[in-house]
Amino acid sequence: RMYKFVLYETNARYWITGGDITDKYFRLLRIDRTSPPGQIMLFEDETVYDRKQMNQVLASIDQGNRATGGLRMKYTFWGLLGFIRFTEAYYMQVITKRQQVATLGGHYVYQIEGTELVPLTTGASSRFMRDRNPEELRFLGILSNLDLNKSFYFSYAYDITHSLQQNIIRQRQAVNEGLHAAAPDFNAMYVWNHHLLKPAQSALKHPFDWCLPIIHGFIDQSCLDIFGRSVYITIIGRRSRFFAGARFLKRGVNDVGYVANDVETEQIVAEKLTTSFHAPGPRLYSSPTYTSYLHHRGSIPLYWTQENSGVTPKPDIDLSLNDPFYQSAALHFDNLFERYGCPIFVLNLIKARERTPRESKLLGEFETCVQYLNLSLPADKQIAYKAFDMSRASKTRGGDVIGSLEVIADDVLNKTGFFHNGGNSSDDAQVQNGVARTNCIDCLDRTNAAQFVIGKRAFALQLRALGVFDKEDVDYDTDAVNVFTHMFHNHGDTIAVQYGGSHLVNTMATYRKLNHWQSQSRDMVESFKRYYHNSFLDSQRQEAYNLFLGNYIWAQGQPMLWDLTTDYYLHHSDPKAWLDRNRRSYIYWYTPEFLEPRRLPPEPELTHHRDIHEEEVAEYDDYWLECYRPAALSTLWKVYSYRVNTDNRYLPDRPHPRDNRYDFSPFIPRLDPHRPTPESPEKKPAPRKGVKIVDPQDERPNTPLPPSEDGPRPVPIEDKPGILKEPDRTARPIEQSDKQARLADKAQMHLLSLNQIHAQALDPTVSEKTAQEYKKYMLHPLNLPLVVSTDLPPDAYIDYVEYVHKAGASEFDDDDQDESFGAGISEQDLQHFWEFLGEREDPLNVSEEDLSKKRYKAYRQWLRGKSLFKQSKVDPEWR
Repeated sequence: RMYKFVLYETNARYWITGGDITDKYFRLLRIDRTSPPGQIMLFEDETVYDRKQMNQVLASIDQGNRATGGLRMKYTFWGLLGFIRFTEAYYMQVITKRQQVATLGGHYVYQIEGTELVPLTTGASSRFMRDRNPEELRFLGILSNLDLNKSFYFSYAYDITHSLQQNIIRQRQAVNEGLHAAAPDFNAMYVWNHHLLKPAQSALKHPFDWCLPIIHGFIDQSCLDIFGRSVYITIIGRRSRFFAGARFLKRGVNDVGYVANDVETEQIVAEKLTTSFHAPGPRLYSSPTYTSYLHHRGSIPLYWTQENSGVTPKPDIDLSLNDPFYQSAALHFDNLFERYGCPIFVLNLIKARERTPRESKLLGEFETCVQYLNLSLPADKQIAYKAFDMSRASKTRGGDVIGSLEVIADDVLNKTGFFHNGGNSSDDAQVQNGVARTNCIDCLDRTNAAQFVIGKRAFALQLRALGVFDKEDVDYDTDAVNVFTHMFHNHGDTIAVQYGGSHLVNTMATYRKLNHWQSQSRDMVESFKRYYHNSFLDSQRQEAYNLFLGNYIWAQGQPMLWDLTTDYYLHHSDPKAWLDRNRRSYIYWYTPEFLEPRRLPPEPELTHHRDIHEEEVAEYDDYWLECYRPAALSTLWKVYSYRVNTDNRYLPDRPHPRDNRYDFSPFIPRLDPHRPTPESPEKKPAPRKGVKIVDPQDERPNTPLPPSEDGPRPVPIEDKPGILKEPDRTARPIEQSDKQARLADKAQMHLLSLNQIHAQALDPTVSEKTAQEYKKYMLHPLNLPLVVSTDLPPDAYIDYVEYVHKAGASEFDDDDQDESFGAGISEQDLQHFWEFLGEREDPLNVSEEDLSKKRYKAYRQWLRGKSLFKQSKVDPEWR
């Protein structure tokens, strides 16, 4: 298995060397650059070279091409996505940047962060880019609208196109059959570069040794610390490449049974007690520390469309075709039976009652479809159908959306179960049979909230199966649920951006009614963004999907992609082949083999008779070398397990290690005391109380106040002494009563009832210290007497008199201004002073003696003919 690739070039060929994880063994791939248009020449060298031999081969190639410039290294890359052609030569798509996002069984999962499109032509790439025809340039521009650097994932050793349950079953079957590993069998529904892999599959014997299948969707992983036991939570969202597209352009189902916005969501909960899928012993693929659960979302499998003219954000829904036998829906549910088994639980969340029928048009039709398909299924294999108007329940006063969804989640988990790996001796090993198929009109907002509630229920059961939790449900506002909520919210946002063009409009905070007023403004902004993308950008994105997925392939004499008025025939079967197709029976529309329950194969045993050593596990799974790379020097900051998201962000700011009052368990609810108490799922609406109208002249009721530990209230002060009055220091002390209400603790204020809050506001209590400070403030001499005399009153405030004397003022005697004024000043200066104070005959005129004064500078400039306004520095006259 190769992990690192290097691209070399000569004038006539490309050479790709692939090295293993230890950087000791290499293989070689040759690509001809002189192939005629429409053809690709690939040659795979199956010889395995060591480093010395590989250098000799490259040296010989360089020696043979010295006349034309020799062998030149282009760059190093991390994987090959395949080959694509538009109108001229082929292009090679390679991965130039990657990032680790998850680890499963010791195998890393990477996100693509950079790609490069390499033309397979002779000469410099810049010259080829310049000399291409206009159609080729336009095709490249359309392909650039698909950003491969976001939400595309791959793995070298773990099959991310299948669920964990399917991978474990396949590997167990292969080992029991005597094989070291199962043959590559990727799920074509989720391989988004399937069209790019076709040339490699037809030309190479081992195409998946060089090319990597990628999925489109969402992958995230977080670590939950449970008193030293690390539990990894992984969420994987896989988007189907069939009938894929933008929101209003892809609705309902096509005639081959694929629905729009088909997404498989898998939540994996595993304890990192051991790194690999193997149990100690070694017992291959039998580790009991791995569990998973699968969800499914998809558009309503009926023929319905919405014409988006850009005028209204919610166009009318049109049932474009009436199929009395529901053939496309039958193909869709048969495919679900093949992928997940039986039973299928359909959760329909569209609106039931509307003033103008819109979503409700599909409600009765979908229910009739399920009832018709159930007529042919066995009684114990029928499709379970549940309709719940989630939008109306969230807007109805007292509507319990979360509580209703939790009841549904409990029913779903009882029917489908979840996957828990284990050996033959483990009684807890089980598999998931069936799936919950959730849908609303867009399969975004309401669907994500419903899947979260179902996943939260499964999350608790998975933790219980691992032995780290002893209940069947995890409370909200705990560290564990907060981590899970954050991951599921990011998952919903990513799927919403890919299909609708904006993030989720209604999140779990909306349905739990947390921060209601803040979430309303956010929801409005996301609605506007979704409307803009659907009206102006979705058509460009749809063309990029059709080109990359191979729905449109250029052919001579056929119309160009941008000339098509509709892409209907790109996503439906060819009408000309209608007579050649094998029609299924209208009654026996399902495949009986798909209804059989899934079972976990027996625990595989190694066939060697000698003593079991660790080296023998590497023959089946080289997880150890991939997870702990021996040829790489890495620091602690670069180790993935150190950088993975944890629940530490939900802990308080640096709690003291010896603080026994804080519970570090991630299953303890942590509520913010300043936040209003959220509406609990189990909380029932309280009965409304009547209002009593009280006469204003009635006495205020003596309502007991909440207790306080600070002290009594201050006594109201009736008289206010003057500025010179001595305060009454023999005032009666503040009375304290044993039955007096005490001040409530601020941390407990949110627990007060409404009557207690009113009583506290109307009759507040303060501490004794605060009362003394308030009394001193009120007795401060701020009231000036109306009549001032030179005689001191008998109860004069001596402290104030001393303060005035210290400030330098005279005593309370009359100031003799005539005798003291002008003392020590010459008569000439005094005469100038009186002239300055005197009023002139023409005070508005400026005399010549005033011109020398600074305040008349602007007037002098005006006399010279300049502006009175401040001159600009760019003005030449500013000086």
